[in-house]
Amino acid sequence: MSTSFLWVKALHIVFVASWFAGLFYLPRLFVNLALVPADSTAERERLLLMAHKLQRFAGLLAVPAIGLGLVLWLGYGVGSGSAWLYAKLAVVLAAIGYQHVCRSLLRGFEARANRRSERWLRVFNEVSVVLFAAAVVLVVVKPF
Repeated sequence: MSTSFLWVKALHIVFVASWFAGLFYLPRLFVNLALVPADSTAERERLLLMAHKLQRFAGLLAVPAIGLGLVLWLGYGVGSGSAWLYAKLAVVLAAIGYQHVCRSLLRGFEARANRRSERWLRVFNEVSVVLFAAAVVLVVVKPF
């Protein structure tokens, strides 16, 4: 293995973990927003600001995570022709979709039009953990 390959792989892991850290915490902010009393404007605005910054930051982290993953696949041939790679690509697409749903939920909170219960948001919060676990298992275990 070349040194450049190992650097690309290490940076890919760092950016994926960082991206998912944002995806783990952003829906938790939504749970907190759903619990804010109607008369607590300062708390609501503070949580909205945090959520907006985290949404933007997680989106920015996704770019190098995906880019480095493409370098590993297309540049170094990692997983080429393997079924696990295509399953991982499906997980990546699901994570991108999850982030878009988070953006939509944030817009709903900003417009005071949230239609989701605190309980629904708690369950939604766990989706990113399942996606991350699936990606890790697919890459490490390569079950097929």
